[in-house]
Amino acid sequence: MASRAWEVGKPDEQLDAWKLGMELATQTFAITAGIPSEERFGLSQPMRRAAVSIPSNTAEGAARSGPWEYARFLSIARGSHAELDTQMQLAVMLGWLDKQHTVFELIDHGGKLLTGLHRKWSLNEPTPPCRFPAA
Repeated sequence: MASRAWEVGKPDEQLDAWKLGMELATQTFAITAGIPSEERFGLSQPMRRAAVSIPSNTAEGAARSGPWEYARFLSIARGSHAELDTQMQLAVMLGWLDKQHTVFELIDHGGKLLTGLHRKWSLNEPTPPCRFPAA
């Protein structure tokens, strides 16, 4: 992993899933810099948004007030992760990324970490709190 400019101290920053998400976002920005400029809005920006969403939602969920909310934000992070994986595969198919790029190792490992965290917190409190009174 590249050297980090941030100091690890907050609870979410101690999670391997968050750390890996930050590295994945950093590599995604480097990769998208090499994609043709005419694809800036077609592929580069969506890839960057998905990559940023992974550690962002991991952190936001950790800052929320309860296991159900944490699981919900981890679910969003997992969706962004799947979106980024698909976009990276498309970049390979279009010839803009080598299929042996190390980013795919991060994607594989990150998916496992997010799935494990989501499973843990989903089992902790499987039903969301009721926000509306029963009719």
